[in-house]
Amino acid sequence: MPVRGPVAVRLLGPFVRALEGVGLTVSLTLRTLRWLFRRPFRGGQMLAQMEFIGVQSLFIVGLTGLFSGMVVALQTTYALRNFSAEGRVGGLVAVSLTREVAPVFAAIMVTARAGSAMAAELGNMRVTEQIDAITTMGVSAVQYLLSPRLVAGVLMVPLLCVLYAAVGMMGAYLVAVVWLGGDPGVFAQSVRDLSVVADLRMGIIKSAAFGFVIAAIANRHGFHASGGAKGVGLATTRAVVETCVTILVANYVLTQLLLDGR
Repeated sequence: MPVRGPVAVRLLGPFVRALEGVGLTVSLTLRTLRWLFRRPFRGGQMLAQMEFIGVQSLFIVGLTGLFSGMVVALQTTYALRNFSAEGRVGGLVAVSLTREVAPVFAAIMVTARAGSAMAAELGNMRVTEQIDAITTMGVSAVQYLLSPRLVAGVLMVPLLCVLYAAVGMMGAYLVAVVWLGGDPGVFAQSVRDLSVVADLRMGIIKSAAFGFVIAAIANRHGFHASGGAKGVGLATTRAVVETCVTILVANYVLTQLLLDGR
């Protein structure tokens, strides 16, 4: 329904709702972080979420990484041929994957597969009053349901980022060396010359932050879902959209901060 009232209220309505959403996410995430250090520790729940977020995402992340590396190598090879610099393909692909492509795309794949599922699962538990039942039994729903997801996201997304970069380099080697006839020694040497440990460290830091963002936003939308099946669907959709946008914005901010700190 449209917001009724003065023009200012109608114009500021979406902005106010966005701020309310940010406030809810921050408040719930702070509660989740506080429960991380209180007993009883939910080790079983944490391992289950690590398996769900990490292990079950291996195939989709690996497949995406393979074709990302292949297409980056293909585009880079054809672009550098104009300057007779095909020998730099390996290093350029390595830097692109570790700094930007791997953390961003791995996080988006996890958002599409695990983030949406987390929001839907929590939302379904909310509308069917399972969360209320957990609270009635004297168990903190935040500690039992949300804290393990937050920790699992922070731990598993960086590992998936490393997998993405490694498989992407395999795809790049396949295209640049095997299919396009590049020299394998030159390819490997360019990787050693152009890529450094700081590039991989940047990707891991970014992906850890993205894992935090994925879990925090999915938790908020699922935990506060309402309105039955339709509400769960809306919460899931909003969680995915907000997470993807936040990842892209955070990627620029983190890149600027990490480059300034080098």
